[in-house]
Amino acid sequence: MSSDSSAWSRYPGYRIDLVPSHSLGKVTRNGVTLAQSKACLLVQESDHDARLYFPEADVLWEHFSASDHQTHCPFKGDASYWSLAVADDTVDNVIWTYRDPLPQVAGLSGYVSFDTEQLQVELIQNWSGEPEHAVSTRFPIWGDAQDLLSLLDVQPVSDKCASDSCPSDTGSPQACYRSQPYPNPPIGTFIESLKEKRRRSVVEGGHQLSQAIVAASKTIPEQRVTSASMIFSKAASFEEPLDVKVDVLRRGRSFSTVEVKTLQQDQMRSTGLLLMDASPGDRIKQAIAMPEVAGPDAAMPLDMKVTGREIRIVDGAYTNDLDHVGPPELYAWIRFRDAPKEQYLNAALMTQATTHWTIAAALRPHPGLSQALAHVSLSTGPLKADISFHDDVDVSEWMLYVNDVVYSGKGQAQSQGKIFAIDGRLLASFAIHTMIRDFAGGGGKGHNAM
Repeated sequence: MSSDSSAWSRYPGYRIDLVPSHSLGKVTRNGVTLAQSKACLLVQESDHDARLYFPEADVLWEHFSASDHQTHCPFKGDASYWSLAVADDTVDNVIWTYRDPLPQVAGLSGYVSFDTEQLQVELIQNWSGEPEHAVSTRFPIWGDAQDLLSLLDVQPVSDKCASDSCPSDTGSPQACYRSQPYPNPPIGTFIESLKEKRRRSVVEGGHQLSQAIVAASKTIPEQRVTSASMIFSKAASFEEPLDVKVDVLRRGRSFSTVEVKTLQQDQMRSTGLLLMDASPGDRIKQAIAMPEVAGPDAAMPLDMKVTGREIRIVDGAYTNDLDHVGPPELYAWIRFRDAPKEQYLNAALMTQATTHWTIAAALRPHPGLSQALAHVSLSTGPLKADISFHDDVDVSEWMLYVNDVVYSGKGQAQSQGKIFAIDGRLLASFAIHTMIRDFAGGGGKGHNAM
């Protein structure tokens, strides 16, 4: 292969990461297994969704026949293809390999990848130890729960932030934190013709609220966040750093008031107000009872493209089916593979998912509408979120999210929600205010939920 065919010298910032995966990778079509391996490579590449590459030895080659089709990638090399032929089911050029990959990706030799639009490519994890709870995540994926936690766990930039991009409104003590791009270092976009094919990379409102909770907890470590409220002014992207500024409006022995602002490229993205307290013992205690709904074993798995997190939806209420009609409510069970040791990080992971459900629940009573239309023909997104914390949480245990939409109209929807531990304890209560309206100038790009 001529060195002139390589683009590495022209794009020195381009990245292709080959990450070993020890989970079970599986490829199927119409129930027929085509490949299966615990020795896959997760390939993360600029301008592309992550792909799973399988060892050639773990492919059931009797289902494929060699194709004359070839392509050239200026970053990986020349690709050879195979077509699928299973009974009467034939699909051209659905598997490829780089027999002689460029030196920068020499590790691809001996591996093949599959067309994720024509075939079902998934990672299957069984971190719960329960066979009936093997968690399947279908490609393309967003990332792992550990990646999500790393983004929520904002890191201090300095003890006091005095930069022009992070001014203080009050003159009070403040601190600045930063969330790095994802992936970090950023995979980035280099080829304009490919940029339009990439999925949305929007930081959801619950994510920013979670980062505010972490930042406040690190600023006043002797107190815990009791409640948090945030308005989301402008969309943020995972592809740029997020700066999180904390202003301590009042710091008291029992209670403190903290303002948190999220900025990206020196523009305001969200503003929050948080109440913190020193958590004295209970003088009185009472909480609303957990509703009687189907447990996680009877609920339907939901793949939101994050490995290491399991989601199950009661009655399959979170659906792309435009004909699925039901009441404006949604019950979701969630747990994570691992729980961080810090309670505020558990609270942040729990909070992150609160903005996932209101739009889907609000659309349920309306025939011909579902969350599948979000960012396609409907302009949707959270505008404001509030959460109050009531009890300690361990996110590796099942949590029930109860979401009731109390009003929809005038291009908006509002919900009230509660989060229960599987033992019935009330962990938190929340309220979400969202936008739901037609696009002013046509459709948008597909949803990139996480």
